[in-house]
Amino acid sequence: MNTDQLITKGKECLAQNDYVGAISALREAAEREPGYADVRHLLGLALGLAGQPEAALEEFDRALSLNPAYVEAHLNRAITLNDLGRYDEAREAFRLAWDCDHSAGRPFSRSVSARLANMHMELGDLYADLGSYPQAIDQYRSAAQLRADFLDIRTKLARALMESGDLNAARRELDGVLAENSDYVEARVNLGLVFYRAGQHEKAAAEWRACLQRNPDHPKARAFLNMPRSPAAGEESGG
Repeated sequence: MNTDQLITKGKECLAQNDYVGAISALREAAEREPGYADVRHLLGLALGLAGQPEAALEEFDRALSLNPAYVEAHLNRAITLNDLGRYDEAREAFRLAWDCDHSAGRPFSRSVSARLANMHMELGDLYADLGSYPQAIDQYRSAAQLRADFLDIRTKLARALMESGDLNAARRELDGVLAENSDYVEARVNLGLVFYRAGQHEKAAAEWRACLQRNPDHPKARAFLNMPRSPAAGEESGG
């Protein structure tokens, strides 16, 4: 089961009130993708619903360390603190959630922009599944403009750019994602693919080895390392 499937399973278990199943799936997903704030937040929700508020707080804190503007994580952290009787901390967490949700200079609140971004992303996913990469790129770009802090959307944009043949734009996007979160393994896996398609096989292998240092069991990185390689002119010049 890959990371996306584990996340889907975790969400399904949450919807069915199967908190033990949700915790198991989301913990495994978090181990594979330690830099994914959404997984940490979902795991925190599952732990809180399972009656483990202190463990839930740890996951909400991890989510916020990865994305300090994560409104839902601030809100759920505030609710958990309130339930624990830590009222002063809860008030501060609610204030932070409000501040994040009403950042100056935004046409929409963060919660509304998140919903819109996810809708664009889902439409982009449909286009990508159909191989219609120019349309997918348009949707992912619209999503990223709304929420540049959603690194999974920017990684999907890079993947669509790569599939459309624009390797330079894909690499720029992935470099930007990794500059914000160097532990985001999915972005590094895709950066390796960009290098591989450019004929820079040693650079590709270096990225996949870096992925395995962070997650020794990452199936994509391990599989890609076994792909055939041949000398390329670009590797001699480092181009």
